[in-house]
Amino acid sequence: QVQLVESGGGLLQAGGSLRLSCAASGRTFSSYLMNWFRQAPGKEREFVAAIGRSGDNTYYADSVKGRFAISRDNAKNTVYLQMNSLKPEDTAVYYCAALSSGSIYKADDYAYWGQGTQVTVSS
Repeated sequence: QVQLVESGGGLLQAGGSLRLSCAASGRTFSSYLMNWFRQAPGKEREFVAAIGRSGDNTYYADSVKGRFAISRDNAKNTVYLQMNSLKPEDTAVYYCAALSSGSIYKADDYAYWGQGTQVTVSS
């Protein structure tokens, strides 16, 4: 079992920056690929970024590439999402999730999810 708790969301103006954190319980954090998804009102949950078990490999949605950066600290059981140059279209609830096997892009393949943290970007 892995429990995930996100933090760091908030309300800010376009162009600003925010760092989300996701703290995981359990001793097997480093065995999971970690991911951030987001869901805007009326839209499906969408892939944002993912990071491999050791942190060497990262993957991004085209919409956030060059603006967001995912990282992890296995000693602290934490994954981060640094978000820069935020746009109103980034407004969503952001979720972290843990994947043991499957596609990093498919929400259904993820076994564990956090409760989400709201990010609101005003124009």
